Amino acid sequence: MSDELKELRARIDLLDATDQIRQLASKYALAVDMRDMDAIVGLYVDDVKVTREEKGHQALKRVMHDVLSTFTASVHHVGNHIIEFKDADNAEGIVYCRCEHEIGDKWVPMYLHYYDAYRRVNGRWYFRRRLNCALYAADMLERPVGPKKIRWPGRDAIEGNWHDSFASWREFWTDPGLRDKPPAAAAPRDGFIETMRRGAALPKTHI
Repeated sequence: MSDELKELRARIDLLDATDQIRQLASKYALAVDMRDMDAIVGLYVDDVKVTREEKGHQALKRVMHDVLSTFTASVHHVGNHIIEFKDADNAEGIVYCRCEHEIGDKWVPMYLHYYDAYRRVNGRWYFRRRLNCALYAADMLERPVGPKKIRWPGRDAIEGNWHDSFASWREFWTDPGLRDKPPAAAAPRDGFIETMRRGAALPKTHI
């Protein structure tokens, strides 16, 4: 096989992988809003880690059922999606999402990003991990300004974890000499997310 053909096949494989992964995020949004538990769990690898003690589709189905029973109607609108490949069968991504939820007599918009890990199994891409990183959640009649922006009806307000994955947020507000430091070299093509994270720990997720 010529080098040109190998390169062409590699580019086609990359395009196919990218499209499959983007479809995962959109399929997840639809399956959640339509409460199709089997469709949701079918988007994950068979051995997905659900809790410290549990893994697999059955455990995930139980957890998702409990979470999605806490509100009635919902809509998840997928936005920005960055995908970076670690090797031929593993990738990670950041997916922005605006969600809206009917909770009793409240209508609660929420903004979050998912910090995802993806894996290809037998030619098909799946979620390996999906972490929910929320900025705010508050009734639509309330402005979610100030601290503790996660304000679910019937629960104590808490801080979101939107910024927890990225050291740059803390650096921006705490380093007085930041504006005068020489700019760092541009991140590698498939290392933008990790470069921004600067070794930060994985965020703790609310779901």
